[in-house]
Amino acid sequence: MDNVETTSSQLIKKEAVIEEPKTSIINEFKALIKVGIINSNLITAFAGFWLALYFTGSSITAMWDVFLLAMGGTAFVIAGGCILNNWYDVDIDPQMTRTKGRPTVTGSFSLHTVLFMGVTATIIGLVMLLFTTVEAAALGLFGWFSYVVLYTMWAKRRFTLNTVVGSISGAMPPLIGWTAVDPSFHVVPLTLFLIMFIWQTPHFLALAMKKVEDYRAAGVPMLPVVHGFEFTKRQIVVYIACLIPLPFLLSSLGTVFVVIATLLNLGWLFIGLRGFFMKDALKWANIIFIYSLNYLTVMFLMMILVTLPIIN
Repeated sequence: MDNVETTSSQLIKKEAVIEEPKTSIINEFKALIKVGIINSNLITAFAGFWLALYFTGSSITAMWDVFLLAMGGTAFVIAGGCILNNWYDVDIDPQMTRTKGRPTVTGSFSLHTVLFMGVTATIIGLVMLLFTTVEAAALGLFGWFSYVVLYTMWAKRRFTLNTVVGSISGAMPPLIGWTAVDPSFHVVPLTLFLIMFIWQTPHFLALAMKKVEDYRAAGVPMLPVVHGFEFTKRQIVVYIACLIPLPFLLSSLGTVFVVIATLLNLGWLFIGLRGFFMKDALKWANIIFIYSLNYLTVMFLMMILVTLPIIN
């Protein structure tokens, strides 16, 4: 019996040893492509696609192939940009607790492999988008360029406005989703772009406050590193205030949406203003950051829910 138990124990250990590298490789691949960023951006891309169907009177069942190409293409382009961001930032990532475990830092993937993966994913994504509309592919390329070149290679290490530059790419997915269905100009996708563009600055400035020592150690001139917390707080509140009028540009989605979106904005502004009276700036930054995540989820989910009864 002891021999059987010993043998079973050895088999379990061997299986654990065999399975552990697989799990590790999967997790490291997810870290390389920044799967969290891809998922959040696909939500906004889907909202853009869905609303385009709503305003053009189209059916998602009749455009399932376009839908798959648009979502897949967007995911690949974003993954390509994130991989290349990791490839380029390999020199500063070891300085930050948040990024020192990335596979480009640990050496799990060689830099040549990472570069190849980033370029390949980008090309695949752009080709997929090209099968929807030329405009969707062009927007995908511009979003990739603004993230990889304008943000990662140019602004991130030079300017405190790097967050604003980086916000351009983060605001492109809803435009890509919309133009995959309807390439013509419409105020709705423009508004979605503005919501995403403005939302990102208070979101990432709050994160920068939480990780201020990491950015300081890496020499990245984030706003709280260069100008301190009080100045950053003011900037966060200004950007949140700029969101308040935007739901009214989406009045065609109905009163329910406008009211809920406005309450979300006012709630965020109230929390932002409280920051001037809270002694614990990091606690406030964490509240702003968490609220921003919930804000984005509720806002874009509401856009879909209020149109559900009408889309075929």
